[in-house]
Amino acid sequence: MTQAVQTYAYLRPSAVHRNTAGRTLALETSGGAGPLGATANPRFFSGFLTSPAAAAAALLAVADVAAARYYQPQLRASLDPVVTAGGDRLRFESFSGCCGVHARLDVLADGLDGDDPGHGTTNVDVNNPLREGLSRIGAGEPLHLAVGPDALEVTTLDGPMVEKKVPLPERWLRGFAETQVLTAGFDLRADLPAAEAVRFLRTLPRTGGRGSTTGWVVPAGRTLRPTSRPVPGAVCLPGPERLAALQRVLRHALGLRVYGPPAAAAPGASAASAWEVVLPGMRLTLTLSPDASRGFSGEGGVLTALAAEGSAEDAELIATLLAWEPRIDPAELAAQSGLTLGRVRAALTRLGTAGQIGYDPADAAHFHRVLPYDAGRAEAHNPRLRAARALAAADAVRLGDGLAEVTVGDHVQRVRTGADGQLGCTCLWWAKYRGGRGPCKHVLAVGLVRAGQPEAAR
Repeated sequence: MTQAVQTYAYLRPSAVHRNTAGRTLALETSGGAGPLGATANPRFFSGFLTSPAAAAAALLAVADVAAARYYQPQLRASLDPVVTAGGDRLRFESFSGCCGVHARLDVLADGLDGDDPGHGTTNVDVNNPLREGLSRIGAGEPLHLAVGPDALEVTTLDGPMVEKKVPLPERWLRGFAETQVLTAGFDLRADLPAAEAVRFLRTLPRTGGRGSTTGWVVPAGRTLRPTSRPVPGAVCLPGPERLAALQRVLRHALGLRVYGPPAAAAPGASAASAWEVVLPGMRLTLTLSPDASRGFSGEGGVLTALAAEGSAEDAELIATLLAWEPRIDPAELAAQSGLTLGRVRAALTRLGTAGQIGYDPADAAHFHRVLPYDAGRAEAHNPRLRAARALAAADAVRLGDGLAEVTVGDHVQRVRTGADGQLGCTCLWWAKYRGGRGPCKHVLAVGLVRAGQPEAAR
């Protein structure tokens, strides 16, 4: 599969500038979308960071993840972080090159001192001189933050632009989609005070690789106790070395919150989890895939929504109602659109496949952003969904009362509907994952036929 190539065009490199009034962190932007449409170099914020040293360390942590590959680390990775301005906060996001770690820094209203942030999404340049400048920022001096150039700089800056051409693998796009589906099912599982948070995170290994292990931790009072097996109440910690980027912010930590699913899909199965360090006016969250060798791109959590009847049309309608809200209220969208709450949630998931929706476990809410992806790409490049549409179009599905048969070549798979309405299958995929990595192609094909879409292979 050929990879798309994204060209980032910056007016100049991002940098930390020193002057008589202190330091200025100038983050240069490339492309993006806002309320008035596409903008070459948007400006989202100008003001001061209330906790300069903590903010600098947290930005470095996001950059660390963007430059890392936790699986097969010898391969190079480098993607510029995404920043979304939501009116009351700035969100910086990145993915690791192996697509197994998602990092997000939320700089909240208490962390900003200046005009309210604008609205929109863009990429910001992160380079080695910038990283060196951030590492030298101390707590005792003011730090001015400028996200994007002002209008005068755009019109008067001379010289060539700085361009970066980077491959955007399809699995990186699908990773953005899968994380918002997975984290939307997370609960707060542990909440540690600063001292316990620092103590626990300092015990974790900083290196791993192919020999990475999956462990579990059990909340015990206001601390976490490691365990070698998934006992009741345990939270999965898959590849603990993948939390190494959090080491940068430990001296600023106010606490640690851990999020995860209520229970694993199958007894003893590994599961994704999110680890949020609370900082002054900020939150830094790393979300880990269920295994260090397993990126988010293969989880399959978006497949049911992609296959849902009318979800494409519903997504187009819901997209017109979004405006970079830091918290999306599905009930309000249902009232505005006239759709049921279930259809709104399916539409949000579908928009997530184009990178337009994220999820923040701390707020227990989705948020809006816009990434340079076509809404149909995730569906077009998903082999299970393509295979399911082909089965439906080939009339390979026979529906029955609580039981459906799907003919594949010279054998038949049976899809049963349980008492809870959930579907199960006799195929090897279902036997192995029990729905933990999304539905199999046979379950998807049955859903398509039941929805009256056998022609959907177009």
